[in-house]
Amino acid sequence: MYGKASICVVFVFLLLITYSIFIGSVDLRSYFFPLLQSSPAPQSLCAIDRPLRVYMYDLPRKFHVAMMDRRSSEEEGPVTKDNLPPWPPSSGIKRQHSVEYWLMASLLNDGDEEEREAVRVTDPEKADAFFVPFFSSLSFNTHGHNMTDPETEKDRQLQIELLAFLRKSKIWQRSKGRDHIIPMTHPNAFRFLRQEVNASILIVVDFGRYPRSMSNLNKDVVSPYVHVVNSFIDDNTSDPFDSRTTLLFFRGNTLRKDQGKIRVKLEKILSGYDDVHYERSVATTKAIQASTQGMRSSKFCLHPVGDTPSSCRLFDAIVSHCVPVIVSDQIELPFEDELDYTEFSIFFSMKEALKPGYMVNQLRQISKERWLEMWRRLKNISHHFEFQYPPKKEDAVNMLWRQVKHKLPGVELAVHRNRRLKIPEWWSRRR
Repeated sequence: MYGKASICVVFVFLLLITYSIFIGSVDLRSYFFPLLQSSPAPQSLCAIDRPLRVYMYDLPRKFHVAMMDRRSSEEEGPVTKDNLPPWPPSSGIKRQHSVEYWLMASLLNDGDEEEREAVRVTDPEKADAFFVPFFSSLSFNTHGHNMTDPETEKDRQLQIELLAFLRKSKIWQRSKGRDHIIPMTHPNAFRFLRQEVNASILIVVDFGRYPRSMSNLNKDVVSPYVHVVNSFIDDNTSDPFDSRTTLLFFRGNTLRKDQGKIRVKLEKILSGYDDVHYERSVATTKAIQASTQGMRSSKFCLHPVGDTPSSCRLFDAIVSHCVPVIVSDQIELPFEDELDYTEFSIFFSMKEALKPGYMVNQLRQISKERWLEMWRRLKNISHHFEFQYPPKKEDAVNMLWRQVKHKLPGVELAVHRNRRLKIPEWWSRRR
């Protein structure tokens, strides 16, 4: 009797095993033939819960910190966290184009890895991406600001020397620069040889000066300008709505190119309102101080398109907790995969903005409750637009590195396809 029961138990057990193998819930190969198991699929870089590993080229100082001050140009040897010169507080309007400096500085920092989105590695074979520390925006501001002066040649020569250096690099050659990160936040940065690096991940503030074949959202990262007004740290008034007595504030240059000519038209349209401040001004220390005070005492801050779709004024408004009013038909915004700008900004098309009375009437209809919601949201997200050293969690530098990380799967796809395609980009030739 016990023998029959044992046979029944064994039969049922074998039946269950056979059924499990059939439906795939048990894989006996893992127990008896481990070498036959297939290798696990490679994990996507975006899914890896670790900082981005970045190799930074060791370029001579003339490509970066030597442009900041004379003392830095006289020093020799690599730049480290101990000898990195601080960004000069008297840099004025140049500060808005200093993204390249803060990205480089973040890679020199050796603080808590949990606080950082990117860490520097010295072995290029262990890197996910490669950073080119060329201060292309500062180079334009230093050597070629007037476009036609003799100093412009220095800006061109630096670009020529940099490209010669990169072309000799094996890590540049194997991807044709696709996994390289190059900041160029000034609209005229790298203007002589920009087309030579258009396969790289460019850090830009908008696409106003770039054709689609050179720069686009698929491969490039949109950065905020570095704000030039002081951040509003103690914005804790009991009634922020009523304490901000100006409805709409603008202070800036109205003589702009292209679509930026709308600023002159807006000056006429917005005149005659007691609670609208629209002032023509140039960027000086005194003007920046006046803008700081004006933004902090206004409910809305106007951000009309300038020479390019974006400008530093937008980010000055954000750190001033003044609700941005954005007038630009082609603007692209930083970190938009993580931030919903409609929660703390108002948008008008250029056509709408040029309707006499339309924009002001729309702003007047926004309730105190809705404005307070946007003001609170500004206070909650403004830290994402702070550039600082050492960087802090979720600040602008770390947000930018995270954006770079999001681009790398597309870079890997392009590199892998390029290695096997006999006719590159064949689909673009189809009719």
